[in-house]
Amino acid sequence: MGDTATVGEYIIAGMVCEHCVSAVTQEVGGIDGVTEVQVDLATGRVRVTSSGPLDAAAVRAAVDEAGYEISG
Repeated sequence: MGDTATVGEYIIAGMVCEHCVSAVTQEVGGIDGVTEVQVDLATGRVRVTSSGPLDAAAVRAAVDEAGYEISG
């Protein structure tokens, strides 16, 4: 049985500082199965790695909980 990592990339609107990065990282990182969250503050791009299928609705809800929204 092999591990199947899933990677999702999102653009987050409104992140302007390291506190924003921390808030998004903490909320998205709390989703079951998420193993890594990489945030590029300059571009607003967030890369989420999960140990299994990644629930896009859960990512959207976590970003919303952090006070931001996914663009597009």
